[in-house]
Amino acid sequence: MHHDPTVPAAARGCVACAALAAAAVAAPALRPGADLPWGTVALLAAVCAGGERLPRRGLTLPVLLTGAFLLPPAAAALAAVPGGLAGRSGRRRPAPVRRLWHAAQLALAAGAASYTFALAGAPVLPDGPSAPLDGRIPAWCSALPGVFPALLLPAVAAALVFSLVSGALDGAIRVAAERRSPAAACRGALAGAPLPVLAHGPAALVTAVLWRSGYGPLAALLVLLPLSVSAWFLDRRERERAAQRAAVRALVRAVDLKDPYTRGHGERVGRAGVLIARELGLAGERLEALRFAGTLHDVGKLAVPTGLLRKDGPLTPEERRVIELHPEYGQEIVRGIGFLDEARSAVLHHHERLDGSGYPHGLTGHHIPYAARVVAVADAFDAMTSTRSYSRARPVPVALAELRRCAGTQFDPRVVDALCAALDRHGWHPAAAPGSPCAGPAPEARRATPPAVPPSGNVPSPSELPLSPPGCPPPPGPPTACASAAPRCPNPCADPSEGTG
Repeated sequence: MHHDPTVPAAARGCVACAALAAAAVAAPALRPGADLPWGTVALLAAVCAGGERLPRRGLTLPVLLTGAFLLPPAAAALAAVPGGLAGRSGRRRPAPVRRLWHAAQLALAAGAASYTFALAGAPVLPDGPSAPLDGRIPAWCSALPGVFPALLLPAVAAALVFSLVSGALDGAIRVAAERRSPAAACRGALAGAPLPVLAHGPAALVTAVLWRSGYGPLAALLVLLPLSVSAWFLDRRERERAAQRAAVRALVRAVDLKDPYTRGHGERVGRAGVLIARELGLAGERLEALRFAGTLHDVGKLAVPTGLLRKDGPLTPEERRVIELHPEYGQEIVRGIGFLDEARSAVLHHHERLDGSGYPHGLTGHHIPYAARVVAVADAFDAMTSTRSYSRARPVPVALAELRRCAGTQFDPRVVDALCAALDRHGWHPAAAPGSPCAGPAPEARRATPPAVPPSGNVPSPSELPLSPPGCPPPPGPPTACASAAPRCPNPCADPSEGTG
């Protein structure tokens, strides 16, 4: 194998071992005098190579499983090699190494599936149609209602082994090339392994049965046509989602350029919102909508004058009213963007408070949309744990204590509890502080500037929070000076962008 400095030595060794193992599996098919249906091998190899060039490689798995049902392990592995070598590597380099790895992976998985199909006691499918009853249909196909159940379980087992072997090899190369932990790599590689079994195993079995019937290989391959069409639609859907993510990133970059004090804040709020949502049992489209809502919650800043966002001194009452319009501006910006419909309510209401003192509409309790309550907690948490030019980041435990203190008046207690549980499970990496981990403006300098935003933002008052930056021990005593004061949680912020974050 050609030595490439961009490929780690461990990854090169993994690819070499897989290639040697695949060669050993396929070698019996190349022995002189091997009695194999070479026409079947060649046709399946050609279809597999063509399928590898299609979007999402939608034909690869069913074609190789068909080969596993029709051919012995060595021939099934050999039929997989051209497809792996012909596969698209995109812009990822080095392409030859990736193709060699892919060919070895497919060959090993196909050989294992063929061996499993035979070991499970499946009836042998003869090479070519048997004696016909009516001139076209083989005799054993006339008894197909009794034969097919006997083939189904071995076929599903073979498909499962194919997916597991392929996933295990994926995990191995990720450990070698990306230095992931074995547990994390295998979890990611095997997470969706059972899913293709349900669709591709039975479809490949029908293809194999028809292949050996009087209808022949061409008719059998028509069974795979719906799979290729569905793969095309899935690829189109994935492209649409990629375009949506690109549109969201463009909006976020525009906000970051206008308000550099909170650069990266939107992405972190989206990430924290997803952690909360998963802890609350949300999934699928609702989870994606919450990710978009958190990422774009401050998009209304694009309509706020830049001078107000970057103003150092206190704001006038009129300037405050302009700042507080940013949720409504944000809703108008995302209005009409179809995939952001569910995120609109969170963009509009992420500054509402349970006690009704928030803005723009002063909603209370359950009248505040659920997504907005999630984004409000994620927004406040990231703002408190991020270092800004006007304030140092708070340690995560201090930020969580502050969220708990304000739960019930400002934040939904269930959402706060979900964030705490999610961080216990997954941890959190706050925004990197510039310079030393304990660097930051002196407390006197930070307190010299009066709060610029009225007590209606998502972030508790900086004067109420301890001054320890990330990585430094928190000060002794309670996390906030007003923990036992009035029940309502005051929220002046030290900067316009913090108050509207």
